[in-house]
Formats: sequence, structure tokens, C-alpha cells
Amino acid sequence: PNTNPATITLDFERALHWLQTGAEPSDTVRNILSREGVLMKKHLLGGVAKGAFTEEEADRKYEEWMANKNKDIESVKAAEEEKERAEEKARLDAEKKANQARLDELAKKKAEEVAALEAEKAEKAAAEEAAKAPAVEEAPAEEPAKEDNKEEAAE
Repeated sequence: PNTNPATITLDFERALHWLQTGAEPSDTVRNILSREGVLMKKHLLGGVAKGAFTEEEADRKYEEWMANKNKDIESVKAAEEEKERAEEKARLDAEKKANQARLDELAKKKAEEVAALEAEKAEKAAAEEAAKAPAVEEAPAEEPAKEDNKEEAAE
């Protein structure tokens, strides 16, 4: 069935007439007729025919029985809806946790990338400073070499 509890469309009067004319329903049909109240109505009408009680009493008993039956069906529907809501909530909570874990992982990767870029920039800056520092030191070192050349040339 597509719904829980199953939805059944039944011509109540024809089903009751069918039973009163002597039909013997199969187990499945008997279950359906019982659930819909046709068998109860037939039972009560049998009591009226025997004179056990009046038709008004039979109708009252049938209405009470149907009210209890409908209350039970509604409680089953309510329980099913509550179960579906709980499953939906659990699914959404699990999805939120998964999304948060994914966001945390992305933030961690991004932080690692930023740290790697900062380290790379620091290395480049250190390399540039190191390249500038030896160039400054080499320049004075070259000048004394030129002086030596001048001294040699003067001699």
C-alpha cells in the first residue's frame, strides 16, 4: 500500500448485502471487511434479527465500535508521522554534522595553505635579504682587489 495504514475504498452497503446473501469471503477479504466494520455490522444485524436487542442499540454499538476503531487508526497514523519526523530530524542532524566536518576540513586545508604561503614568502624574503647582504659584502671586497692592482701598477 502507498499509505500506512492502507487506504481502502469499499461500498459498505453492497459488501454487507453480499455477506447477508451467504457469501463466504476469503481470508484477505474477511480481514478487509473486518477492518472496515462490515463484519461487525453483520454481526449486530444478526443480533437484531434474533431479537437480542433493538436496531437503535445495534446502531449505537456499531458507532461506538467505529469510534474506537477510528481512534486506533488515528493513533497508528500519529505514531507513523512521529516516526517519520524523528527519522527526518536524525537525517538532518547527521547531514549537519557531515557538513560541519567538511567545513572544518576545508578550513584546516585553507589554514595549511595560508601557512605554506606565509612560509614560502618568508623563505623568499630571507633569500632576497641573503642575496642583498652578500652583494653588499662583495662590493667592498672588490675594492681592495682594485687597490692591489693599482699598487702593482705603481711599482
